Amino acid sequence: MRKALIVGIDYYEHITGLSGCVNDARAVKGILERHADNTVNFANPRLMTSSSSLKPISRKDLKDAVRELFSDDSEIALFYFAGHGYIEATGGYLCATETRNGDDGLALAEVMTLANESPAKNKVIILDSCHGGIAGTNPGKTFAEISDGITILTASTATQYAMETPGGGSGVFTTLLVDALGGSAANLLGDVTPGSVYAHVDQSLGPWGGQRPVFKTNVKSFVSLRTATPPIALEDIQSLTKLFPNQNYDFPLDPSYEPERTDAQKSDHSLPLPDLAKNTVFALLQRLVKVNLVRPKGETHMWHAAMNSKSCELTVLGQHYWKLVKNNLI
Repeated sequence: MRKALIVGIDYYEHITGLSGCVNDARAVKGILERHADNTVNFANPRLMTSSSSLKPISRKDLKDAVRELFSDDSEIALFYFAGHGYIEATGGYLCATETRNGDDGLALAEVMTLANESPAKNKVIILDSCHGGIAGTNPGKTFAEISDGITILTASTATQYAMETPGGGSGVFTTLLVDALGGSAANLLGDVTPGSVYAHVDQSLGPWGGQRPVFKTNVKSFVSLRTATPPIALEDIQSLTKLFPNQNYDFPLDPSYEPERTDAQKSDHSLPLPDLAKNTVFALLQRLVKVNLVRPKGETHMWHAAMNSKSCELTVLGQHYWKLVKNNLI
């Protein structure tokens, strides 16, 4: 079972309201509900939003929902929050609708206590709020306090503000988060992990963006948050060990592998004719080239490698996936 609590607060009674948090929460819910193949991912994520006085989210409402999220032994318990954040010497806070001073919001220390004590196998906390980077840090100390199975991903450090996209309407961080979950951070199997999400956000923001994401984790292995459409079929990846008997093998090519010929080459009877079986293998090799698992040797393109009787080899990434296949890990 996968559970998700997704919160977006635009409306605040006593402090400046926001404009993109509800949109962000809905976008996160939309991308997390199902995998790319439309199978269920997080079943019926709980969405809590506040865009006006007609639908406030109190501190008690927020804490009760977080407590319920982390109450059982689900495979993943994911908490996403978009709204105002606050920090002072005693720690950080998530601001609810009735917040006046900041420190009357939901303390991140309380969120972490509920997560640390949760029987859920994987606890993922994602915060698109100012000062979110303090989550998991003991106030007044420099170390993080997170138990096994917890991952924290925040839009900014403890001292930074979370930015909105130009024109407002959504947060920079959540826009990149949704993009990552949609497939930009997927591996060749289509899996999107917290680590790959962070790498995507971090690289996209660059070193001078004025907002640095924070990633903290205490896990033995990353869980997949969503499966996107893989760029290559699994059976194609699994063919690596059949095509390449070892990682350093040079796969010999010749013109019979390439079905496409120029008019001059079609008239050149010294060239062997295309072989249908080899053409099928060559098409597979070209698919592996497209995802950087295989590359031609001595030529820029596979067509030239075949027509000039050169060879192809595994890339470093190809050798990695070759090992995974060889060890029955994929």
